[in-house]
Amino acid sequence: MFTVTPSCRRPVRRGGVRHVISTALACGVLLAGATACDQGAARRMSGGAPGAASAYPGQAVGSRLPGVGDRMWSEVPAGTGQAVVVYGERRDSPDSLVVLYQKRDSTWVRTASWPGHNGRLGWTEDHRMDDERSPAGVFTLTDAGGTLADPGSRLRYWRDDHAYATMLPPEQIHAHDFDYVIAIDYNRLKDVPPFDWSRPDGVEKGGGIWLHMDHGDGTSACVTVPEPAMKTLLRTLDPARQPVVVMGDRAHLAA
Repeated sequence: MFTVTPSCRRPVRRGGVRHVISTALACGVLLAGATACDQGAARRMSGGAPGAASAYPGQAVGSRLPGVGDRMWSEVPAGTGQAVVVYGERRDSPDSLVVLYQKRDSTWVRTASWPGHNGRLGWTEDHRMDDERSPAGVFTLTDAGGTLADPGSRLRYWRDDHAYATMLPPEQIHAHDFDYVIAIDYNRLKDVPPFDWSRPDGVEKGGGIWLHMDHGDGTSACVTVPEPAMKTLLRTLDPARQPVVVMGDRAHLAA
Protein backbone atom coordinates (compact mmCIF):
# COMPACT_ATOMS: atom_id res chain seq x y z
CA MET A 1 0.00 0.00 0.00
CA PHE A 2 1.25 3.48 -0.80
CA THR A 3 0.18 7.04 -0.13
CA VAL A 4 -0.71 9.46 -2.91
CA THR A 5 -0.35 13.19 -2.39
CA PRO A 6 -3.61 14.77 -3.60
CA SER A 7 -3.58 17.52 -6.20
CA CYS A 8 -6.07 19.42 -4.06
CA ARG A 9 -4.56 20.66 -0.84
CA ARG A 10 -6.74 20.44 2.23
CA PRO A 11 -6.67 22.93 5.10
CA VAL A 12 -4.55 22.32 8.18
CA ARG A 13 -6.11 22.70 11.58
CA ARG A 14 -4.19 23.47 14.73
CA GLY A 15 -3.29 20.20 16.31
CA GLY A 16 -2.87 18.18 13.13
CA VAL A 17 -3.45 17.70 9.43
CA ARG A 18 -6.93 16.96 8.16
CA HIS A 19 -7.06 13.61 6.38
CA VAL A 20 -9.33 12.67 3.47
CA ILE A 21 -10.32 9.43 1.81
CA SER A 22 -8.77 8.62 -1.55
CA THR A 23 -12.05 9.08 -3.40
CA ALA A 24 -12.11 12.70 -2.27
CA LEU A 25 -8.63 13.52 -3.57
CA ALA A 26 -9.68 14.78 -6.98
CA CYS A 27 -10.37 18.49 -7.27
CA GLY A 28 -8.87 21.81 -8.26
CA VAL A 29 -10.00 24.20 -5.55
CA LEU A 30 -7.64 26.47 -3.67
CA LEU A 31 -8.65 26.18 -0.05
CA ALA A 32 -6.71 29.09 1.36
CA GLY A 33 -7.20 32.81 0.93
CA ALA A 34 -10.47 32.53 -0.98
CA THR A 35 -13.13 35.21 -0.85
CA ALA A 36 -16.88 34.83 -0.76
CA CYS A 37 -18.61 34.44 -4.10
CA ASP A 38 -21.96 35.69 -5.31
CA GLN A 39 -22.80 32.89 -7.72
CA GLY A 40 -25.08 35.15 -9.76
CA ALA A 41 -22.77 38.13 -10.01
CA ALA A 42 -20.96 38.81 -13.29
CA ARG A 43 -17.34 39.82 -12.86
CA ARG A 44 -16.10 42.55 -15.19
CA MET A 45 -13.67 41.07 -17.68
CA SER A 46 -10.94 43.01 -19.50
CA GLY A 47 -11.93 41.39 -22.79
CA GLY A 48 -14.69 39.32 -24.31
CA ALA A 49 -14.29 36.22 -26.40
CA PRO A 50 -11.82 37.18 -29.17
CA GLY A 51 -13.56 37.90 -32.42
CA ALA A 52 -16.91 37.88 -30.69
CA ALA A 53 -16.74 40.52 -27.97
CA SER A 54 -20.17 41.82 -28.94
CA ALA A 55 -21.66 38.42 -29.68
CA TYR A 56 -24.92 37.58 -27.98
CA PRO A 57 -26.31 34.11 -27.23
CA GLY A 58 -27.40 32.49 -30.47
CA GLN A 59 -25.14 34.58 -32.69
CA ALA A 60 -23.02 32.79 -35.29
CA VAL A 61 -19.30 33.49 -34.90
CA GLY A 62 -17.80 31.72 -37.91
CA SER A 63 -16.39 28.41 -39.10
CA ARG A 64 -13.77 28.28 -36.31
CA LEU A 65 -13.82 28.88 -32.61
CA PRO A 66 -12.98 32.56 -31.98
CA GLY A 67 -9.52 33.26 -30.62
CA VAL A 68 -8.29 29.69 -31.19
CA GLY A 69 -5.19 29.55 -33.40
CA ASP A 70 -3.95 26.82 -35.72
CA ARG A 71 -2.08 24.85 -33.06
CA MET A 72 -5.02 24.40 -30.71
CA TRP A 73 -7.56 24.17 -33.52
CA SER A 74 -5.72 21.18 -34.97
CA GLU A 75 -6.34 19.30 -31.71
CA VAL A 76 -10.13 19.71 -31.85
CA PRO A 77 -11.61 16.45 -33.22
CA ALA A 78 -13.26 16.83 -36.62
CA GLY A 79 -16.52 15.43 -35.27
CA THR A 80 -16.80 17.82 -32.34
CA GLY A 81 -20.02 19.81 -32.29
CA GLN A 82 -19.77 21.39 -28.83
CA ALA A 83 -16.87 23.25 -27.26
CA VAL A 84 -16.36 24.97 -23.93
CA VAL A 85 -13.62 27.56 -24.48
CA VAL A 86 -11.86 28.90 -21.39
CA TYR A 87 -10.22 32.23 -22.25
CA GLY A 88 -7.69 32.85 -19.51
CA GLU A 89 -6.97 36.53 -18.98
CA ARG A 90 -3.18 36.11 -18.80
CA ARG A 91 -0.63 33.35 -18.34
CA ASP A 92 -0.26 34.11 -14.61
CA SER A 93 -3.88 35.11 -13.91
CA PRO A 94 -6.60 33.04 -12.21
CA ASP A 95 -9.39 34.88 -14.06
CA SER A 96 -11.16 33.44 -17.09
CA LEU A 97 -14.10 33.91 -19.42
CA VAL A 98 -15.87 30.60 -20.13
CA VAL A 99 -17.89 30.39 -23.34
CA LEU A 100 -20.06 27.55 -24.65
CA TYR A 101 -20.15 27.19 -28.44
CA GLN A 102 -22.24 24.76 -30.47
CA LYS A 103 -21.87 23.92 -34.12
CA ARG A 104 -24.80 24.43 -36.47
CA ASP A 105 -23.98 22.82 -39.81
CA SER A 106 -20.51 24.28 -40.51
CA THR A 107 -20.91 27.37 -38.31
CA TRP A 108 -20.12 27.80 -34.63
CA VAL A 109 -22.77 29.57 -32.55
CA ARG A 110 -22.15 31.21 -29.20
CA THR A 111 -24.63 29.69 -26.74
CA ALA A 112 -23.70 31.26 -23.39
CA SER A 113 -20.79 32.75 -21.44
CA TRP A 114 -19.84 33.16 -17.79
CA PRO A 115 -17.02 34.59 -15.66
CA GLY A 116 -14.83 31.84 -14.25
CA HIS A 117 -11.56 30.98 -12.55
CA ASN A 118 -8.64 28.71 -13.34
CA GLY A 119 -5.44 27.79 -11.51
CA ARG A 120 -4.39 30.34 -8.89
CA LEU A 121 -1.00 30.83 -10.59
CA GLY A 122 -2.41 30.74 -14.12
CA TRP A 123 -1.64 28.29 -16.93
CA THR A 124 1.02 25.81 -18.03
CA GLU A 125 1.77 23.46 -20.92
CA ASP A 126 3.45 21.04 -18.51
CA HIS A 127 1.11 20.65 -15.56
CA ARG A 128 2.52 18.96 -12.46
CA MET A 129 0.94 17.92 -9.21
CA ASP A 130 0.40 20.89 -6.88
CA ASP A 131 1.82 23.53 -9.28
CA GLU A 132 -1.44 25.50 -8.93
CA ARG A 133 -1.63 26.07 -12.71
CA SER A 134 -4.28 24.73 -15.07
CA PRO A 135 -3.11 22.65 -18.04
CA ALA A 136 -3.53 24.45 -21.37
CA GLY A 137 -4.86 22.26 -24.16
CA VAL A 138 -7.83 20.53 -25.75
CA PHE A 139 -9.50 17.83 -23.66
CA THR A 140 -12.61 15.72 -24.11
CA LEU A 141 -15.53 15.84 -21.66
CA THR A 142 -17.10 12.44 -21.00
CA ASP A 143 -18.09 12.05 -17.34
CA ALA A 144 -19.89 14.10 -14.71
CA GLY A 145 -21.20 13.80 -11.19
CA GLY A 146 -21.57 15.52 -7.87
CA THR A 147 -23.02 15.41 -4.40
CA LEU A 148 -26.47 16.45 -5.64
CA ALA A 149 -28.98 14.52 -7.71
CA ASP A 150 -28.56 14.51 -11.47
CA PRO A 151 -30.04 17.80 -12.77
CA GLY A 152 -30.62 16.29 -16.23
CA SER A 153 -27.08 15.63 -17.39
CA ARG A 154 -26.52 14.18 -20.85
CA LEU A 155 -23.06 13.08 -19.82
CA ARG A 156 -23.01 10.00 -17.62
CA TYR A 157 -23.61 11.28 -14.10
CA TRP A 158 -22.05 9.66 -11.02
CA ARG A 159 -23.69 10.84 -7.81
CA ASP A 160 -22.03 10.20 -4.47
CA ASP A 161 -22.71 12.00 -1.21
CA HIS A 162 -19.23 11.25 0.13
CA ALA A 163 -16.75 10.82 -2.73
CA TYR A 164 -16.94 14.51 -3.70
CA ALA A 165 -17.00 15.81 -0.13
CA THR A 166 -14.72 18.77 0.50
CA MET A 167 -14.33 17.64 4.13
CA LEU A 168 -15.13 21.18 5.26
CA PRO A 169 -17.80 22.47 7.64
CA PRO A 170 -21.07 23.44 5.88
CA GLU A 171 -20.52 27.15 6.54
CA GLN A 172 -17.27 27.19 4.59
CA ILE A 173 -17.51 28.80 1.16
CA HIS A 174 -16.09 25.62 -0.42
CA ALA A 175 -18.78 23.36 0.99
CA HIS A 176 -20.73 23.27 -2.29
CA ASP A 177 -17.87 23.37 -4.80
CA PHE A 178 -18.55 19.80 -5.88
CA ASP A 179 -22.35 19.81 -5.91
CA TYR A 180 -21.88 19.44 -9.69
CA VAL A 181 -18.66 18.53 -11.52
CA ILE A 182 -17.61 17.64 -15.06
CA ALA A 183 -14.34 15.75 -15.38
CA ILE A 184 -11.80 17.23 -17.79
CA ASP A 185 -10.10 14.29 -19.51
CA TYR A 186 -6.57 15.23 -18.52
CA ASN A 187 -4.52 12.26 -17.25
CA ARG A 188 -7.60 10.20 -16.42
CA LEU A 189 -9.48 7.19 -17.71
CA LYS A 190 -12.75 7.81 -19.55
CA ASP A 191 -16.08 6.23 -18.65
CA VAL A 192 -15.26 6.14 -14.94
CA PRO A 193 -16.43 8.43 -12.12
CA PRO A 194 -14.72 11.84 -11.96
CA PHE A 195 -13.29 10.87 -8.57
CA ASP A 196 -11.53 7.77 -9.95
CA TRP A 197 -7.86 8.06 -8.97
CA SER A 198 -6.34 6.30 -12.03
CA ARG A 199 -3.53 8.40 -13.57
CA PRO A 200 -2.42 6.81 -16.89
CA ASP A 201 0.51 9.23 -17.31
CA GLY A 202 1.67 8.97 -13.71
CA VAL A 203 0.73 10.72 -10.48
CA GLU A 204 3.39 13.41 -10.93
CA LYS A 205 1.48 14.74 -13.97
CA GLY A 206 -1.44 15.65 -11.73
CA GLY A 207 -5.08 14.91 -12.37
CA GLY A 208 -8.51 15.25 -10.86
CA ILE A 209 -9.06 18.40 -12.94
CA TRP A 210 -12.70 19.32 -13.22
CA LEU A 211 -15.18 21.96 -14.24
CA HIS A 212 -16.99 22.69 -10.99
CA MET A 213 -18.82 25.34 -8.99
CA ASP A 214 -17.06 28.65 -8.50
CA HIS A 215 -16.02 29.87 -5.04
CA GLY A 216 -14.81 33.32 -6.09
CA ASP A 217 -11.06 32.74 -6.39
CA GLY A 218 -8.35 30.76 -8.18
CA THR A 219 -8.00 26.99 -7.90
CA SER A 220 -5.26 24.38 -7.72
CA ALA A 221 -5.88 23.42 -11.39
CA CYS A 222 -9.62 23.18 -12.06
CA VAL A 223 -11.87 25.59 -13.94
CA THR A 224 -14.85 26.99 -12.05
CA VAL A 225 -18.10 28.64 -13.13
CA PRO A 226 -21.28 29.77 -11.31
CA GLU A 227 -23.97 27.22 -10.46
CA PRO A 228 -26.30 28.21 -13.34
CA ALA A 229 -23.42 27.59 -15.74
CA MET A 230 -22.80 24.10 -14.36
CA LYS A 231 -26.46 23.21 -14.77
CA THR A 232 -26.49 24.57 -18.32
CA LEU A 233 -23.36 22.63 -19.26
CA LEU A 234 -24.64 19.39 -17.73
CA ARG A 235 -27.96 19.68 -19.55
CA THR A 236 -26.39 20.72 -22.86
CA LEU A 237 -23.17 18.76 -23.39
CA ASP A 238 -24.08 15.69 -25.41
CA PRO A 239 -21.72 12.69 -25.77
CA ALA A 240 -23.00 12.20 -29.31
CA ARG A 241 -21.55 15.61 -30.22
CA GLN A 242 -18.09 14.79 -28.85
CA PRO A 243 -17.81 17.82 -26.52
CA VAL A 244 -14.39 19.23 -25.66
CA VAL A 245 -12.92 21.96 -23.49
CA VAL A 246 -10.36 24.24 -25.14
CA MET A 247 -8.51 26.08 -22.40
CA GLY A 248 -5.54 28.32 -21.78
CA ASP A 249 -4.51 31.95 -21.55
CA ARG A 250 -5.54 34.06 -24.53
CA ALA A 251 -2.04 34.25 -26.00
CA HIS A 252 -1.62 30.49 -25.85
CA LEU A 253 -5.06 29.87 -27.34
CA ALA A 254 -4.37 32.20 -30.26
CA ALA A 255 -0.95 30.70 -31.18
